[in-house]
Amino acid sequence: MTGKERMTRILRHEPVDRIGLYEHFWGDTHREWHEKGYLRQDESFEAHFQFDMQECWPFTTVADLDFKRQTVAETEDTITYLDGNGATLRQHKFHDATPEHVDFKVKEREDWERLIKPLLKAEPRRINFEAYRNAKAEAAKAGRFFVWSGINVFESIHPVCGHENMLVGMALDPDWITDMAQTYAKLTVDLQTMLFDQEGYPDGIWYYEDMGYKGSPFMSPAMYDAIIKPSHTHTIGFAKEHGLPVIMHSCGYVEPLLPHMIEAGIDCLQVLEVKAGMDPVKLHRLYGDRICFMGGIDVRALYSNDRAVIDRELEAKVPLMKQGYNFMLHSDHSIPSTVMYETYRYFIEKGLSLGQY
Repeated sequence: MTGKERMTRILRHEPVDRIGLYEHFWGDTHREWHEKGYLRQDESFEAHFQFDMQECWPFTTVADLDFKRQTVAETEDTITYLDGNGATLRQHKFHDATPEHVDFKVKEREDWERLIKPLLKAEPRRINFEAYRNAKAEAAKAGRFFVWSGINVFESIHPVCGHENMLVGMALDPDWITDMAQTYAKLTVDLQTMLFDQEGYPDGIWYYEDMGYKGSPFMSPAMYDAIIKPSHTHTIGFAKEHGLPVIMHSCGYVEPLLPHMIEAGIDCLQVLEVKAGMDPVKLHRLYGDRICFMGGIDVRALYSNDRAVIDRELEAKVPLMKQGYNFMLHSDHSIPSTVMYETYRYFIEKGLSLGQY
């Protein structure tokens, strides 16, 4: 059974030979494992570990495509810069991490309408047609399930105005944030239409949409329904019109939002961040008849580099999560460089042995 065949059947809850396999890695892990010779310099992680899937992230949704990044401050360890969204960000130089949000030109509706919204046009130069074409062909040759990947509306908004301004806006000026969400939803669908008409459709769609933090989502279910869900329904609906299953990545504790995300049309919830409070076995019991799951294996077990700890984590989850043919092996976030290569190899072997049908 090829990866494409396996993933297609898993996303339909149909019998397969084993659970699915995919993973994300921090950039430091990529560099270190290549430098140490575990992978050839030209070898992808998908090929090396024989993953069932392959992604391509071909869109640029930064507002000002012509803006050249400007350095505004620099220390021995960090660089602070202004980007094309009018955001000031601080990035570590020597390790891979999400940039720190320092400041934003967009703080309220008028800033958005004046500085950003007029720039968000569906132009071909926002699309890397070649990268998509090559990744699609590579996945087809290897028999992998190929997904278009990109951010959805929540992840599009906060790089422009920051989480604080966005969440305050959701409470005090919901029409403003709704307009932002609808604008980015339309931009995404328009760009997808442009790309897929020219290069063909993928096997599925993967949206990144971090809507939670430790112990809580960023918004109530009612606020999600009123402001974000209509745009999710728009973007996910476009995929469904073309027969494409939708995987939704969402870090943090998003359990209260999950029934509403299912109503919006997702087929799979990815990452299931245990350290944020997510309980993958509970979620599988509650919603496993409606969606698939990818992740939920506590990455802290892996970076212990202790095989007994990894065994306990996998044995407690995989036999239960694989019931219903709707589970894909993946950590609950991404693999850091503190995980030894041999440890990750063992994790795959043990996890897949438990995941046989």
